[in-house]
Amino acid sequence: MKQYPRTLALLYIIGPVLVIFTHLGALIPLFTGLSLSAIIWAVFLYMMRMMGITAIYHRLIIHKSYQAPAIVKWVGSFIAASAGQMGPNWWKGHHIHGHHNNSDQPDDSHSPHTPFTGFKGFLWSQFGWLFSSHFFPPLLPADVEADPVLKIIDRLHFVPLILLGVISYWIGGMEFFGAFCLSTTVLFHCVAFVNSLAHIFGDQPFVSGDNSRNNWFVAILTFGEGWHNLHHTFQWSARHGFSVKEGKVVYLIDPTYQFIRLLEKLKLSSDLRIPSETAILQATPGFSKSTQVTTDALSSSTMLSK
Repeated sequence: MKQYPRTLALLYIIGPVLVIFTHLGALIPLFTGLSLSAIIWAVFLYMMRMMGITAIYHRLIIHKSYQAPAIVKWVGSFIAASAGQMGPNWWKGHHIHGHHNNSDQPDDSHSPHTPFTGFKGFLWSQFGWLFSSHFFPPLLPADVEADPVLKIIDRLHFVPLILLGVISYWIGGMEFFGAFCLSTTVLFHCVAFVNSLAHIFGDQPFVSGDNSRNNWFVAILTFGEGWHNLHHTFQWSARHGFSVKEGKVVYLIDPTYQFIRLLEKLKLSSDLRIPSETAILQATPGFSKSTQVTTDALSSSTMLSK
């Protein structure tokens, strides 16, 4: 495990502490109740922050599946950090070096198959790993570290979350603060379902070399991130919503991709990377058994309008 300077380690450890705090805060609605306006506030916060995580953290900064102006990265990362999901540098360090490079292997930070299995493995991948030495990324990515604004957001990742909590309380007192905590807690677990459920249950239409699954339930909750088997096969794809049935490519609902397309129409995203239908079909088990597929063939991409 990488040794982090004490100050940076302490700044990062604030993350799990706030996870515990917001989970406790999610109990507040049991005492205050939730009015329709508070429910709308909670849902709005969930949708806004989930999209920040999926479209900005995951598909833009981590996998570079499309290009966007720096302001989109900065604002999107601030929103994503307000979900209590740590900062962009921590996120990429874990996601690439702690997960994809070792998916479902002993060095995977949060696999439900190692170091534990069964229900204990589920709990480990859902939240247990955050309270272990695996919490610290194997390394911090040089490209994100080179962006001074992203670096500040990463180091002060807790500020957007606390600020949003204060705003919630200012708008509607403890009721809205409770709605904020409940929204944050539900969002935390829905994102974590990608680590856990999407590596246990679902279809495997593609050869990814691990236990990643296309899980429709997780996909609905996470705006398309649950099409995880596709993502592990084509990590760089801006669209995750693909499957294959009866030898034909099937297009699945992917709200995050639609949001990226909206950004494109607004001239805020460009160079979307999408695998061709040929490459998608080549990644299926039936094709791989009869044909040797090269990395270059799988990496060929084209713009799809669907």
